[in-house]
Amino acid sequence: MAETTVSATFDVYRFDPAVDRAARYQRYTLDLAPHTPVLTALLRIRAEVDPTLSLRYSCRSAICGSCAMQVNSKSRLACETQIGPEIARHGRIVVEPMHNQPVLRDLVVDQTPFWREYERVEPHLKLDPARPMPADRPTSMTPEQVERFKETPRCIACAACYSSCPAVEADPEFPGPMALAKLYRYVVDPRDTATRERLVGIQAGGLWLCLRCHLCTDACPKDVRPSERIRDLKELAIAAQGATEHGSRHAVGFKESIRDAGLLNEMQLVRRTYGPLGLFGQLGQGLRIWRKKPEVVRRPHRIEKAEEIEKIYAALDTGTEAPK
Repeated sequence: MAETTVSATFDVYRFDPAVDRAARYQRYTLDLAPHTPVLTALLRIRAEVDPTLSLRYSCRSAICGSCAMQVNSKSRLACETQIGPEIARHGRIVVEPMHNQPVLRDLVVDQTPFWREYERVEPHLKLDPARPMPADRPTSMTPEQVERFKETPRCIACAACYSSCPAVEADPEFPGPMALAKLYRYVVDPRDTATRERLVGIQAGGLWLCLRCHLCTDACPKDVRPSERIRDLKELAIAAQGATEHGSRHAVGFKESIRDAGLLNEMQLVRRTYGPLGLFGQLGQGLRIWRKKPEVVRRPHRIEKAEEIEKIYAALDTGTEAPK
């Protein structure tokens, strides 16, 4: 029996800086089985239709991460993304290079920014020179200590999270989801002797620029959950150093404001975030908000059954289940 095929339309991003003034999209149409990976289709286009198409790939088994690209506006591995569901959902397949990294040619990007941020968090053990690791055997850890790494060892550094991150796009000071997830892995490693140094450094190094949009976790092909590890880093940083800058003070102020009355006290939150002196720098913004929302200056009333909020907070603080 002949294998079922579908007519698949590919709109592929093309850009050669030596020739093109601007990027363009080139359309290709192939008859393919629905289970065909996007990478296989692109390689067929290059082999049979257009040998000038440039892309990066290696293992074709979702292990190396080389073939990460944008497929229908989502960062993913082309080798594990089948064309059938994409055609059914979108009617065509738009293939673009990863975002937040300069395009070298077509689907190939310069990953220098991604790896620079990775190196900046120093993703390696920092040991006490007076207590070096034994040369004849690895230092043992308990299963509970290894469990604290969470999912971070699964990361293949494909940069799909970096490509999908709006904080990276908005602010060059943000290290990116992968770098922070790797940092978390060493912060919780019991053999590392620089935990406090790492946490203090990352507080001032962009940690609080994360928007908590969770797009990185959605994009990750290995379920590393980088947004959750960033959340854990924030909690560890506050525990190690306290709320010392705008991002951490905002987080603590938000938490305490809800705890006080069950509703957000916006004026109090601004004061807690910026301090009395910093508050003056926010007067212009505050006046614009007040004109549209005069109630912002009023202290919120305490909600009914506000004591239930305290029970939820207590459960979060102890890691137990909140009461029903």
